[in-house]
Amino acid sequence: MAIRVGIIGYGNLARGVESEIRRNPDMKLCGVFTRRDPASLTIKTEGVPVYNVDKLPELTNDFDIMVICGGSATDLPKQTKEYAKLYNVIDSFDTHANIPQHFEAVDASAKAANKTALISCGWDPGMFSLNRLYANCILPEGNDYTFWGKGVSQGHSDAIRRVAGVKNGKQYTIPVDSALEAVRSGSNPELTTRQKHTRECFIVAEEGADLAAIEKEIKEMPNYFADYDTTVHFISEEEFNRDHARLNHGGFVFRTGTTGFDGENKHVIEYNLKLDSNPEFTASVLLCYARAVVRLNEMGQTGCKTVFDIAPAMLSPLSGEELRAHLL
Repeated sequence: MAIRVGIIGYGNLARGVESEIRRNPDMKLCGVFTRRDPASLTIKTEGVPVYNVDKLPELTNDFDIMVICGGSATDLPKQTKEYAKLYNVIDSFDTHANIPQHFEAVDASAKAANKTALISCGWDPGMFSLNRLYANCILPEGNDYTFWGKGVSQGHSDAIRRVAGVKNGKQYTIPVDSALEAVRSGSNPELTTRQKHTRECFIVAEEGADLAAIEKEIKEMPNYFADYDTTVHFISEEEFNRDHARLNHGGFVFRTGTTGFDGENKHVIEYNLKLDSNPEFTASVLLCYARAVVRLNEMGQTGCKTVFDIAPAMLSPLSGEELRAHLL
């Protein structure tokens, strides 16, 4: 029987889930929930009903898991813990510093309802987190390095669009090549935030806007741009739509370390991603972990989980025998 999947919220990530669920023959998209007028959404998958989120408490027996895609990083801490009282859930919460608090809140809700939840699932946190953990276990004495890009940062792009006078904007995070090569050399460099990444912004300004003021506000924005070398380009709306429509991203995780009685042998572990579509790739990660969440719930394992708690075989629709024969 197919896993009955629901989507809460409908933006880029939700469209990715809708697109990629068809590649999982053991899953079926059974509904989309929105705070907007359901009639305003265009769902490409034929026959999928669209509901207002107010209907969520009435349909708990119709879904095996909800993929929470709506809202911002500030919305997910509220949404996931509330919806975990009704459904098995999974989210892509990505504010690393706040993951412990988010975990505790969702864990309490899910346990009380005998549901299973998984938070902070995607590629970072998510796949990058797993590779950092594996590499730390293999090389216990060493250093970790994470680089993001070149790619679109949706959070930083949203931040520049909020600046007065900005009609549209997109921000790219770009690793510094010299820093990447220094890490690859195994020299264990100490790198500042500014030395690891640059940021590049492409802005469509409102007519008559003060361009110098926009650039100054962006470059001095704390927690987003103040600690980086940032370049701001002002372009036409036509150029923006032509050259900056995609949501590509990616990055690198490194672990450097040594082995031998005297630490004489150097090793570098590198994992990298190059993504044409950040939301579609993130959706693909969410779906395989959704399969694991449903399986765990069926086994009676409730409460909140992260990617660290899930055995790799739980992600696959293949049997253990098939995995051992073809992938081991």
